[in-house]
Amino acid sequence: MVAIMQVMDAAKNIMRQSGNMHQWGDGYPSEAVISSDIEKKGGFVIEEANKVVGYFAFLPSPEPTYSKIYDGNWLEDEKPYHVIHRIASLPDAHGIFSSIMDFCFASESNIRIDTHRDNKIMRHNIEKHGFTYCGIIYLANSDERLAYQKQLEETV
Repeated sequence: MVAIMQVMDAAKNIMRQSGNMHQWGDGYPSEAVISSDIEKKGGFVIEEANKVVGYFAFLPSPEPTYSKIYDGNWLEDEKPYHVIHRIASLPDAHGIFSSIMDFCFASESNIRIDTHRDNKIMRHNIEKHGFTYCGIIYLANSDERLAYQKQLEETV
């Protein structure tokens, strides 16, 4: 858990340095949140040379905060989906987002993700990997997030 929390702290520093001053404040994500991801079998670490360099959560639907979307629509709102949350990495780790996408799309063809409006790095990665901007969702604490979805064509 210590290594994961170090990755979280590093990610917060990256956010602040890039102008994202408000996302992941007030101790979020906490050890309890990460433990919950892991207990649900949805918390994953990325390792390089036996060192934890990244973390993400990959959880099945439904995501309660995605039940209402504003100023837009989900690409498709009937089929099950997975959601990716809490992507974080050390500053010297590269290709983490691509590795996460490869892993997630290997097991799910319908994925949703959201991020803070000021998280330019995450927005760039999300759009670069073919996600479509769908609208705005609000977290349980009423914070706004930009919501995206990507669906792979299913082969029969």
